[in-house]
Amino acid sequence: MNAVTTIERPVDTSRLRGFVTALADLIACTRDEQALLESGRTLLARLIARDDWLPPEYARPDPDRYQQYLLHCDSRERFSVVSFVWGPGQSTPIHDHGVWGLVGVLRGSEQVERFHRLPGGGLVAQGSDLLREGEVDAVSPRISDIHRVSNGRADAPSVSIHVYGANIGAVERATFAPDGTPKSFISGYANRVIPNLWDRSRNA
Repeated sequence: MNAVTTIERPVDTSRLRGFVTALADLIACTRDEQALLESGRTLLARLIARDDWLPPEYARPDPDRYQQYLLHCDSRERFSVVSFVWGPGQSTPIHDHGVWGLVGVLRGSEQVERFHRLPGGGLVAQGSDLLREGEVDAVSPRISDIHRVSNGRADAPSVSIHVYGANIGAVERATFAPDGTPKSFISGYANRVIPNLWDRSRNA
């Protein structure tokens, strides 16, 4: 008996292409972080309002740890767009970013625990929030930059779209022990290939 082969239809990435184009235009117009976060939040909310554009290979969970897939990096590394995929029970360590960022939940939910680092190096918890599908959060060293993120669902994966003001996979950042002791890291990406947003041969 012959096995049936399932062929995945190409996903229309025109929504993502439109998003990165609009974001590049925004960054070209202003360097004001507050303006970037406010207008960028609107753009990201519009992108995640529909869930029909993310290629499935960038939404696959890993049984051992969360995955960070690069979707696009600006040619001058002014910003990057990534998908985070969380399996049940997975979470990040406490960490910072060093740059502004926006986080929008595409599928499922995320639990966000916020921390403030004292001048002496210790950490103080600043509460937590549950981000649901369609909601957008912001981070930056100016407003709040240290947090721990967990999958808000215990029995299914969650997927969020993150936008950062740099090539986040190449930025030297820090994780923090509960007492505030930092440890440097560079996250990199889980991709084996990068999506081609600019090929219009398969979609409009």
